[in-house]
Amino acid sequence: MTETGIRNPALGAEQFGLKWLAALYWNYGAPALYEEALRRGEGVVTADGALSVETGVHTGRSPQDKFVVRDALTEDTVWWDNNKPLAPAHFDTLYADMLSHAANRQLFAQDLYGGADPAERVNVRVFTEKAWHSLFIRNLLIRPDVEALKSFVPKLTILDLPSFKASPERHGARTETMIACDFSRGIVLIAGTSYAGEMKKAVFTYLNFTLPPKGVMPMHCSANVGPAGDTAIFFGLSGTGKTTLSADPKRTLIGDDEHGWGPDGIFNFEGGCYAKTIKLSAEAEPEIFATTKRFGTVLENVVLDPMTRIPDFDNGSKTENTRAAYPLDFIPNASPTGRAGHPKAIVMLTADAFGVMPPIAKMTPAQAMYHFLSGYTAKVAGTEKGVTEPQATFSTCFGAPFMPRHPAEYGNLLRELIAEHDVPCWLVNTGWTGGAFGTGRRMPIKATRTLLAAALDGSLASSRFYTDRNFGFQVPTDVPGVEPHLLHPRKTWQDKLAYDAQAAKLVGMFAKNFEKFERHVDQDVVSAAPGMVA
Repeated sequence: MTETGIRNPALGAEQFGLKWLAALYWNYGAPALYEEALRRGEGVVTADGALSVETGVHTGRSPQDKFVVRDALTEDTVWWDNNKPLAPAHFDTLYADMLSHAANRQLFAQDLYGGADPAERVNVRVFTEKAWHSLFIRNLLIRPDVEALKSFVPKLTILDLPSFKASPERHGARTETMIACDFSRGIVLIAGTSYAGEMKKAVFTYLNFTLPPKGVMPMHCSANVGPAGDTAIFFGLSGTGKTTLSADPKRTLIGDDEHGWGPDGIFNFEGGCYAKTIKLSAEAEPEIFATTKRFGTVLENVVLDPMTRIPDFDNGSKTENTRAAYPLDFIPNASPTGRAGHPKAIVMLTADAFGVMPPIAKMTPAQAMYHFLSGYTAKVAGTEKGVTEPQATFSTCFGAPFMPRHPAEYGNLLRELIAEHDVPCWLVNTGWTGGAFGTGRRMPIKATRTLLAAALDGSLASSRFYTDRNFGFQVPTDVPGVEPHLLHPRKTWQDKLAYDAQAAKLVGMFAKNFEKFERHVDQDVVSAAPGMVA
């Protein structure tokens, strides 16, 4: 086997079981990985130097094909209502078959950190058969220095072989695609998909399992910090503005997707960003747009002009889930450490396509736990086949597919941290106002930024508030620079009775979704549920 690159000679691929490889390329940087990707026909270079690739039939994650090995460690610790169990024997067979499949192939290896806090991070080794996958994960995780690579010992190992097809009969799979997680051995096997996001979310899933017993809260959130050290975290599902709103030029970006909250404060799990690029523009998101013109950025499923190779970010013909993966330092105001103090504000983002929720509201700790466990946003008509009107989406903890443990475990830990550090919590609606999707309008981004700025600098706390009659949280009556009626959702609707009916419908959805959590939380959290008030 030919091996090149910097590595720990005492702990190579053989210890993982990878033998008889044609070649193994260790810890290659962007220039060498570009060369290998282009030589293999994996992608093309855009007009501005980014690497443009396609992920094939999988243009997003495959959550239904993700499994967790059910063994002595996980039997009583994993939330099996939300996670698919896999028999150890099936995993062993998959592992052996994937190792055999890798024989005589050329693979790439990256040694990386998951977590910016040295006390809490996990050493991750990632083997891939695609060069661009190696560049992707190198962009997304934290890159050790050269000396650290020479003695690197992995705690978690990922083997990503898109060309391997899983077998339902032989491996316990659902389809030919499979993401199999063995927490006991620290191994994740990814087969039958070229979607690179599976790798980064595998690391997140692992940390979501290992950190809570240590009292560290793993969070699907973005985070930034102001000049006065006022850290803020932003929970939110895809499409709610998590990446956009945290990329504030007046504040330092800690990270856009995954963080931990430990004894010393907030720390990024990653060393890069994975931003959606559909409808991306230099005017609306200049910092993110600029990264798409950088050598080293990976563009996924973005349509290029065939002659000029200029990206067309308005074209969603391949998928609406077009992405850019780039190192965090491509953002000018990014934190070089990926760490900051305990948060001074927690923001929960939702894109309410029903047009019911106010643009911002202050929550009690019990309300914050209720909405954290609910993880509400809404799909709009036309985004998926068969979706003809707004549909509520509840993803507990704002990241159910990545949560191995029961949501109450994360919720209780968050509540304890909020209480310990006396952190104000805000709900922000980036969705619709004046009517549901198709009738109303999208919440003005300028208004959202103004309200967020007031919440984060503390000035909003001194405003006058009224109690929202549907959700019970506190809404400011007026804020300088914001259209007054925006803060009173019912007033933005021409048909007030239609608003009431829509609100009642959404409140009912919240209640039905929360039934499964009621026996796991305190009564004050149950009492924080939305409810129509006459």
